[in-house]
Amino acid sequence: MQTPPLRGRDDSLAAVRDLLRHGGALTFVGSAGIGRTAMLDAASEQATADGMTVLRADGAPAETDVPYAGLHALLRGSPGAASVLKRIEAGDAGLAVPAEVLRVLGEAAPVLCRVDDAHLMDRPTLDVLGFVARRCALDRAGPGIALLAASETPVGLGAERVLAPLDDADARDLLSTTLPGEVRDAVVAAACGHPLAIVEMAAALTPEQRAGTVPPSACPPRGGRLWRALAARVDGLPAATREVLLLPAAEPGLGVDALARATGTGPLAPAEAAGIVVVEDGRVRFRHPLHAPVVYALAPLDARRAAHRLLARVLRRDDDVLRRALHRAAALDAPDAELADDLERAALAARPFARPAELADVLERAGELTADHRVRAGRLAAAAGAAWTAGRTRRAERLLARSRALLPEGDTRAGLVHGNLELRGGFTVAAADELLSAATDLADRDRARAVRAHLRAAEAAYLGGDHRRYLAVAREAGALRRPDDPPSLRLMFDYLDGVAATFRGRHREAAGPLRRVLALTGRSSSPSALVWASVASLLLGEDARAVRLGERALDIARGQGAVAVVPQVMEFIVHARTWMGDHASAEAVAVEGLRLAEETGQPNTAVQHLSSLAMFAAIQGDADAVRARSRAASRLAAAHRVALVEARGALALAQLDLAAGRHARAVSRLRAAAWTAAGQGHLVVQVMATPQFVEAATRTGDEAEARAAVAVFERWAGSTGSPDRLALAARCRALLAAPAAKPELYRYALDLHQRGQADFERARTQLLYGGALRRQRRRGDAREHLHDALETFERLGARPWAEHARAELRASGEPVRSRDAAAAADLSPQQAQIARMAASGATNREIAARLYLSPRTVEHHLGKIFTRLGVRSRVELARLF
Repeated sequence: MQTPPLRGRDDSLAAVRDLLRHGGALTFVGSAGIGRTAMLDAASEQATADGMTVLRADGAPAETDVPYAGLHALLRGSPGAASVLKRIEAGDAGLAVPAEVLRVLGEAAPVLCRVDDAHLMDRPTLDVLGFVARRCALDRAGPGIALLAASETPVGLGAERVLAPLDDADARDLLSTTLPGEVRDAVVAAACGHPLAIVEMAAALTPEQRAGTVPPSACPPRGGRLWRALAARVDGLPAATREVLLLPAAEPGLGVDALARATGTGPLAPAEAAGIVVVEDGRVRFRHPLHAPVVYALAPLDARRAAHRLLARVLRRDDDVLRRALHRAAALDAPDAELADDLERAALAARPFARPAELADVLERAGELTADHRVRAGRLAAAAGAAWTAGRTRRAERLLARSRALLPEGDTRAGLVHGNLELRGGFTVAAADELLSAATDLADRDRARAVRAHLRAAEAAYLGGDHRRYLAVAREAGALRRPDDPPSLRLMFDYLDGVAATFRGRHREAAGPLRRVLALTGRSSSPSALVWASVASLLLGEDARAVRLGERALDIARGQGAVAVVPQVMEFIVHARTWMGDHASAEAVAVEGLRLAEETGQPNTAVQHLSSLAMFAAIQGDADAVRARSRAASRLAAAHRVALVEARGALALAQLDLAAGRHARAVSRLRAAAWTAAGQGHLVVQVMATPQFVEAATRTGDEAEARAAVAVFERWAGSTGSPDRLALAARCRALLAAPAAKPELYRYALDLHQRGQADFERARTQLLYGGALRRQRRRGDAREHLHDALETFERLGARPWAEHARAELRASGEPVRSRDAAAAADLSPQQAQIARMAASGATNREIAARLYLSPRTVEHHLGKIFTRLGVRSRVELARLF
């Protein structure tokens, strides 16, 4: 309909197509900049292409009180316009004028009447068009008249469809992909989902803003269409009202009580009458979210300062402490040093409940007002930390650079913040070095922050696969422990002790501190503490509890505005759901985590989600996706020394090899990635890989290595009591057992699986057991397990494993069709042909051209195909065929 296509308006465009096809009347309602005119342009373009006549009229403030001005504009140039004007001039009343307009439009049919800014139309024109709209609605099949209006408010012209702001994904699509992610997010956030604002604000970016070194403006550019539309509304207000409007513009969501304390609410009435603001739930809100920055920008500097000074006095709630401090600083009502100290005190007082983005604003302003270089550097470093937590990585980097420039070489004041940035986006070895240096510097001044720095350094060592260093860091941190430590410190010490004992293979020793972590977490509101508790649950084999703790951490992080923390928390939810066998949910979380990690500038977090997605693709048998994701993840992981991701990428490729029967290659990959990398391999991946390694190694004759791996795995599984993990250990033992002993071990493994949750692993065990029974010529018993395995693999979309199960069933003497053949048998020949083409990636139009059908017919067939096969998307169809 339009090039480029309108984003996020598919339903509205479908309504337009229906209107043009059948006639009728429709009004798009929405605020300035929401895309009303763009919808009309799209409709006009389509109508012209369809051979329709397009008549247009635009409402104008100067003609709102001129009777029939809009009707004159709409009909000008049309053959019957003169007859309508004659009736108007003659003063004909009643139905005469509307009926004549309907007759004229009928003669011009097929015709689209396009009416923009209908809320500015004169009343007589709206009355006539309302009559036309009602008659069109009664006779939608003819006379070929379509009336399409756009208005800021409802005007009674046919059915109404509200144009909502674009969601973030559609809004980002309007912006150039060359813009840094943080810049795109800032523009999207400032534009509040209004397409015109997004386009105009992006076009107005300076080179520094486009590079991300200077934040974008939160206000539409002066002189732009949106600015002119919003500023014109304000210009018509009394001076006293504009002065009062400056207060909610400077303090979004200002309470009516605070406004009354400041000025009284009387002067606000003209703005309410003009539809600029509304009072809801005791707060003043601008109807158009971009009116606030326009009102603020229109005010002179001295008026802004006076407004900030007044707000600092009237905001009285306890949670207004940061806002009061910022308003005082904006008003400059005290010496700089005093204001800077007040801002820092406010930040410290508000830290437990304030959003990180607000803390960053306050601390940055405090730094800017500070003369002492070292104090200023510390405040800017603290602002950088808050900005990073808020997901504003580029801003954090800018603040950190300003902080470090003020410090002498070797000063570690900013080291903790920079170490955290390195941990998520840099070189893990450098991150560990810098965090340990910061921990040493902080030990005598702030023991809690020193322990946290140790914990982050240990995490960097873990990501890098350096378990010896992890143990060394844990020992160094343990030296800071004291008998009277508060619960928050005890939790961190116990977490380090529990994980360190796990890395030493002392799983029963690890259980004590890990249990204490869970007890100490209690009802904590700290996302970090909840993540540590989630990891402790995973190590103890309590996967469902790990998911609950992770999801609680996720909710809290989102609620606190800790944007950067969200994709990190998602890593552990993915791991826990994967152990539970809930691959579909885990995959959805990993997709979202990958997007958020990339948007917040955390490549070391992004690659972990990418490696998880490679694992899920391997289970589904999507070889191209596995290779592409593993290659991309491994390349970045190698550059940043994230050995965990390199090992997991190899595990995904090995899973693919195992499914394809390439056992020797699977053994080689796993041996290199999990057992000998960096001199010792990655212990976490060793545990994850053991069941696959044993299955492949028993086919290649490497049973000695397999037995050694199982011994390690069994120690951990036995310490957890998790039926899923114990079942995997039993399956490994069955693979290594003599033929006579295999059935009993497989049955024991399946009994354990029944008490667990991992359906995919249970089906894998059934497949192996069924194969073993078949080789013992117990074909009837084998088929029972193989059928169950096949059903589970098909349900989970695990295509290569489903093919294994079918092959085993065929080898047992039971004829089994491939799933695509079975699916095709349920379809007509033409439907089967359409299904296969759609599964291969062909569009409806391409299928239609190749089969000499219409795209609508193809769409109709696909609907029936989806219903008959029980699939909901082309992705599921592709997996089926």
